[in-house]
Amino acid sequence: MKKRTFAHLDFHARDRIEALYHAGHLQQEIAEILKVDKSTISREIRKRSKKTGVYDATRVQAKALAARSNSKYQGMKIEAHPQLKAHIIAELAKLRSPDEIAGRMKKEKRTVRVGTNAIYKWLRSAWGERYCLYLCAKRKRTKKQKHLPKREMIPDRISIHDKPKTKGLVEVEGDTFLSPKKARTTESGFLGSVRGVHLLVGTKLPNLKPTTMSEGVSRSTEHLSADLLVLDNGIENKNHLDFPLDAYFCDPHSPWQKPHVEGDIGLLRR
Repeated sequence: MKKRTFAHLDFHARDRIEALYHAGHLQQEIAEILKVDKSTISREIRKRSKKTGVYDATRVQAKALAARSNSKYQGMKIEAHPQLKAHIIAELAKLRSPDEIAGRMKKEKRTVRVGTNAIYKWLRSAWGERYCLYLCAKRKRTKKQKHLPKREMIPDRISIHDKPKTKGLVEVEGDTFLSPKKARTTESGFLGSVRGVHLLVGTKLPNLKPTTMSEGVSRSTEHLSADLLVLDNGIENKNHLDFPLDAYFCDPHSPWQKPHVEGDIGLLRR
């Protein structure tokens, strides 16, 4: 069976309805002229006409646009589920990012959950903006990015799902963080968090070039007895084969797969 498709009436269609209706045409005739179902015309005239029976296309179009714009508001699903809202607020209070919160909810297979974009939309709405203070940037609006560099792939990338399952391996979660924009510098930092022992290692980097990153990782881990390194998919990790540790990469947009270093960087920024 062919799936039926529907479309909203626009001002042109409503203008024709007004002319035909006040000219005395039947609703069936108007529907045939506009090539819509008779019920569409019947419902439009019944709901949109004034009490006097006058159908004004300009007035009807304005009211229809207003109703459509207010039919769905930002963060509607979160506001409609108090338990979901309370969970997100509690996770934000633990200094977890929306990416991490959404990833954890998906991993835990929660019955009611939302994605990263929905959480950000809610935070930018009137209902959630008070909780933006838990974000690292503490901004209510995102900044537009211009002149983004061309996306490059990391060669010989090994997924985090393929890392050894041997017990007792010492894992280091690694990530980089940038200097504040107001500092007007390209200096960055590399931070490594050793899982299970609350040990942090790191170094300052003059920039995030792959060669600089390789040198920084080597300096940070040269006195560390570790077996593998968990990283994100930043292009600064392009030369991961030169790292002193075997590198394994998280899934794209999945910072929750290395929660320790994400949380530590969040604390350092404050």
